[in-house]
Amino acid sequence: MPSMDEAVAHQSRHALTVKAFGVTDTGRVRPTNEDQFLCAELTKTMRIWQTSLPDKKAQFGEERGHLFLVADGMGGARAGELASALAVAAIEQFTLNTFKWFFDANGPETQRVLAQFQTAVRQADARILEESTEHPELRGMGTTMTMAFQLDAQLCIVHVGDSRAYLYAEGELCQLTHDDTLMANMVSRGELRPDQVAQHRLRHVITNVVGGTEAVVNIQAHALDVRAGDRLVLCSDGLTEMVPDDLIAAVLRADPEPETACATLVAQANDAGGRDNITVVIVRFDPPDSDREET
Repeated sequence: MPSMDEAVAHQSRHALTVKAFGVTDTGRVRPTNEDQFLCAELTKTMRIWQTSLPDKKAQFGEERGHLFLVADGMGGARAGELASALAVAAIEQFTLNTFKWFFDANGPETQRVLAQFQTAVRQADARILEESTEHPELRGMGTTMTMAFQLDAQLCIVHVGDSRAYLYAEGELCQLTHDDTLMANMVSRGELRPDQVAQHRLRHVITNVVGGTEAVVNIQAHALDVRAGDRLVLCSDGLTEMVPDDLIAAVLRADPEPETACATLVAQANDAGGRDNITVVIVRFDPPDSDREET
């Protein structure tokens, strides 16, 4: 069994400071914005009712988790906007009231965390289907969902649809999620070349969503380690349809600040036509002794 000093040293090696920023933009073509995003911090909180000590009324634990999410709704007539909002609200309530997030990020419980978030997505799916059943004019509404939960050096990714998660590390941009689209499936089977996707008439056909007309059938979920200096990008296809991966990487390479990098990417998507709503969340992982302000 490790000593207390060893345990503290182990924890400090894996703790990271997190700075994040998210932005959503209607774009230049769509009349409304059906995208939603979330950046949230989870902390242990003690609210003190009474004490003889001159303590604060609330104490916060040192351990902090972070949740990030992008959802791109679909369905028309504001149904997409409602679907993505319902999905985000469902994840918020699950995280607050059900999710057991205090765990050893380097232990076997990581799979339990992934399973919990898969359950959360199914609950969001059921909530959207319930709403569309009660209101037939909303039938078929759905949303993509790309979500990341970080605790210490562990990053858990859960995904449905064609929004994306990327990791930018050591100057390289790596896509962490697989698009749930007809085109991506055809490329993976070797039936289509990647360079043929951009002009294909069926490139926007999504094969898996939260909501829609039937229960979600496939939820991608996996975990990976992150290190100081890495950056996570979550985005809707309003960015990736307009800005190729090499240009996204170039922006991240040139600008380490999440807020200004987000603004640059949205501007580039709009300059390229802005054909869809654009949502970007950028998360930067810094050393625990960073003197940068934590968000």
